[in-house]
Amino acid sequence: MSNKTLGSAEGSPLITLAALVIIFAGVIFAKTIITPFLLALFISIICAQPIAWLESKKIPRSAALLIVILGLVLLFVSFIYLIGGTLSSFSSNVADYEITLSDMGNSVVQYLNQNGLKISSDQLSGIIQPAKILQLTANAVNGFLNVMGKTFLVFLIVIFILTEVGSFVVKSKAIVHGTGKSIDYFSTIIKNIRHYLWIKTLIGLSVGILIYIALLIIGIEYPLLWALIAALMNYIPNIGSIIASVPAILFALVQSGTGGAIWTFVSFMVIHNVIGNFFEPRIMGKGLGLSTLVVFLSLLFWGLIFGTVGMVLSVPITMAIKIVLEQNEKTRWIALLLGTTTEAENYLQEKEQVKKQ
Repeated sequence: MSNKTLGSAEGSPLITLAALVIIFAGVIFAKTIITPFLLALFISIICAQPIAWLESKKIPRSAALLIVILGLVLLFVSFIYLIGGTLSSFSSNVADYEITLSDMGNSVVQYLNQNGLKISSDQLSGIIQPAKILQLTANAVNGFLNVMGKTFLVFLIVIFILTEVGSFVVKSKAIVHGTGKSIDYFSTIIKNIRHYLWIKTLIGLSVGILIYIALLIIGIEYPLLWALIAALMNYIPNIGSIIASVPAILFALVQSGTGGAIWTFVSFMVIHNVIGNFFEPRIMGKGLGLSTLVVFLSLLFWGLIFGTVGMVLSVPITMAIKIVLEQNEKTRWIALLLGTTTEAENYLQEKEQVKKQ
């Protein structure tokens, strides 16, 4: 085979696609190792800022690192202490709640049949399956907690990353030295990821506190559990609020009847809409730099690859990939597809200006 034929084969889109499929298949196979590393990497990105702040106050780096790590341990232990008993109590009663929901479903079927609409219990259970909705939420939370359960491994990786941060910078500069390339975009990636995760954490805490207060006023049991789920699911874009609200509304229906379910529904909708549509865009600032469709598709894709943690980190991962793709003109078109319409319009204006010059 000639060099020309070989070169054209290597540049074939089908070859590239096949290579990507093989790479992602390998990632899925090794996700039990990669997932804790990804989680540790993003925790490290957040922790690097308070370490830098402590160092600016003349605290030695080793002491600053120890303070931040102890803070993470304290936060994790407090989290487990606060929610452990509530989650255990709720899990032990899930079977009873499912029976109650099934009885309510049968009552609805009976009412509909009495009014001329012939629907069997099997048909209704096939359409509406409360038990599976509860199980879906439980699996989502457990998936996140299972990764967090590998505490020692995650913290170990975090410690090693934080201790090596300085050497990463020096090594990166050494690699690109004399090549004419820049690594400034790494700073942009870290800054954007840190900004996004801090804002999502702040928003999640706000949502959780407001949900807790609302459910406490309504009188729904386990308000701390539903508030925790609402706060955690806030990290999942688009569908997180839905995943968080459905089981709480169903539980309110079981405990307090239609009135409690309606008030719970209203509380979730008002809190999520006011914070998600009014406060979050203003706090987030310039935005994610990703189109709404890409945010949703990245949620599905990275969720398929890494599970619940992939859904949580879908936006930061996609943002990082987009910034890397922007650095090369050959891949710039992919970054434009991932970005917003405004970015595409600005790019066109830049090209027009270059032509005029």
